[in-house]
Amino acid sequence: MIRVRRSGVLAAACLTTAALVAAGCTPAAKTQTIASPGVTASGTIEFWHFFTDREATAIQKVVDEFSVKFPQVKVIVKSGQDDSKMTQAIAAGQGPDVGLSYSTDIVGKFCSTGAWQDLTPYLSRDKVDLSDIPDQVQQYTAFQGKRCSLPFLSDAYGFYYNKKMFADAGITAPPKTLSELTADAKKLTRKGSDGNIKVAGFDPLSGFYENSPAHYASLAGAKWLTADGKSAVGSDPAWAELLKWQKELVDYYGYEKLNKFQSTFGDEASPDNAFEKGQVAMNIDGEWRIANIAADAPKDLDWGVAPIPVLDSKADMYGAGYVTGNVIGVSRNSKNPEAAWQFIKFLTTNTDSVVKLANGIKNVPTLTSALKSPNLTTDEKFKVFLDIFAHPKSSTTPPCVCGTAYQDATSDFLTEWQSGKVKDLPGGLKKLDDTINQAIGG
Repeated sequence: MIRVRRSGVLAAACLTTAALVAAGCTPAAKTQTIASPGVTASGTIEFWHFFTDREATAIQKVVDEFSVKFPQVKVIVKSGQDDSKMTQAIAAGQGPDVGLSYSTDIVGKFCSTGAWQDLTPYLSRDKVDLSDIPDQVQQYTAFQGKRCSLPFLSDAYGFYYNKKMFADAGITAPPKTLSELTADAKKLTRKGSDGNIKVAGFDPLSGFYENSPAHYASLAGAKWLTADGKSAVGSDPAWAELLKWQKELVDYYGYEKLNKFQSTFGDEASPDNAFEKGQVAMNIDGEWRIANIAADAPKDLDWGVAPIPVLDSKADMYGAGYVTGNVIGVSRNSKNPEAAWQFIKFLTTNTDSVVKLANGIKNVPTLTSALKSPNLTTDEKFKVFLDIFAHPKSSTTPPCVCGTAYQDATSDFLTEWQSGKVKDLPGGLKKLDDTINQAIGG
């Protein structure tokens, strides 16, 4: 699967034609109309998604099932299309009829600008019962009263650990708190006579694989936004506590030595993944890693999964984690929105379709009925992620009209922080609040 890294760049709005449209600086889209009940959809639609290889094949199988059930609709599938391509195409008045995004972060912008159509009229007309979609998932598929997307599948983030390394170090169970994580990381780390890292118990650098501010925030239950929609990064003490822990572990290894060590890592999605190669003993990752490990079949890797460790002061959060999902919507440029809606409804509200997609892609299904289905393929390891997804204290990043700007700004700050360039943490977080609030527009 394509997992797109954050650029760390806080983009300025309204600088290019594409940005003008994406940021909502153009006139409002035309009034949305839908057909009367009972109208049969027909014609051709174009479907863009970001998946490739094995996962794209799994999607195609379900698309083929749709084509058998609705032969009057032809679906042209284009895989490997990321959010940037889709955003630019829609801004230019082109793009797909149906778009699949890899992240919930796009929902705030797409709903508020009308880049994706509000699905509420279709849901109401067809009497679609949303109660089968968990409340948390319903929240991240809508923004400011507009439900411009439906959930495709979800991701839950957990903690992978090398069982053999644990046994060799005399560690009997995965860590539950960050202090335990630090202690275990030091026991598991091996260095050469020159002081360079050979094996890292845990790589704490933000920007390494799935070590993003969004995923780190879940370790501390750290809040992103206040009730009035402003940045909470500077005012929530959980952020400062979390960043102090992270910097102490970075300093234990040495920032430059960690960067030098990381230069030896393979691509995250490849068989040369650092965890799969035994270069790191513990790692934050999503449920899809289970399928990747099975496909890559790394030699001598004995591994387990558990929930991510949490701040010691918030030990009651253990078992929760970061959850997010893929979202799907009808583009405002769709020439056949009725067929596009029929296609989305089949993929997202049909239990059998969702189960088959979850089994094929090895992601978490987003329907309660699918989670309970006897046809859902699961095992002891995958169940860890299902439990994280269902945990009442699991969290996701809130939708924002600014898109990912608040996360990108935080990523920039963490880069400066972990390198030692930020000396005043409270002052730095206060400036970060100001930067984020400017991006939000307040």
